Amino acid sequence: MAKFQSLFTWAVFMITLLAQAMGKKITIGANAADNDWDNAHATFYGDMGGSETMQGACGYGDLFQQGYGLETTALSTALFNNGLNCGACFEVMCVDDPQWCIPNSGTIKITATNFCPPNWDPAPDHWCNPPMKHFDLSMAMFTKLAQAKAGIIPIKYRRVSCSKKGGVKFELKGNPFWLAVLVYNVGGAGDVTSVRIRGSKTDWLQMSRNWGQIWQIGSNMVGQSLSFQVTTSNGRTLEFDNVAPGDWQFGQTYGGKNNF
Repeated sequence: MAKFQSLFTWAVFMITLLAQAMGKKITIGANAADNDWDNAHATFYGDMGGSETMQGACGYGDLFQQGYGLETTALSTALFNNGLNCGACFEVMCVDDPQWCIPNSGTIKITATNFCPPNWDPAPDHWCNPPMKHFDLSMAMFTKLAQAKAGIIPIKYRRVSCSKKGGVKFELKGNPFWLAVLVYNVGGAGDVTSVRIRGSKTDWLQMSRNWGQIWQIGSNMVGQSLSFQVTTSNGRTLEFDNVAPGDWQFGQTYGGKNNF
């Protein structure tokens, strides 16, 4: 047994050295699944301008103003997870289709901003129905991987860290007795799992998810400066102190100074 353990330790050491020399990350053990590629299919919706991809089931609005642009996707039921994966980022490549995959197209990185709903009418090609894993990309992203006339392509995908410019953003909605906050431009894991709010006259209060990345609380926070604690799916929490001043207004967006 001791000899086996020594050999295993030596093997891991050599693999690590090799990975460093090649400039690649090799994961050993339980975390290997984090870097594994999975199989799915991809289609696109809308045109090259992307107007049809705005708004959507995650609660985002103008994706250009909010920093997402056209690097977005709608997810099938199996991936959308009832909106919990809104804001998550993925890396995607076209595979196993030499007729339509663009040679040497590499990969694209996209953010989940919408839901591709199932279609229960009898047909063999309802790609967004469970349990199928499917990405409905913006046309601009699809055509980076394949010709548009392909319609649908086989892909490989994996979760990746989100890289966003600037700090996390908070758009305030609602009325004096009910405050809703859209949290967006989130880096790191990207998908938010918890939001807490503190007014200048309150302790920390837990907000509940309304839908997508819109969080709500039934408290009157008008006239108070607002701070937030945001937790993402990887367990990281950041605190954003006094993001909104005491004279904040509904419909306005306030930015934190940091990001994940």
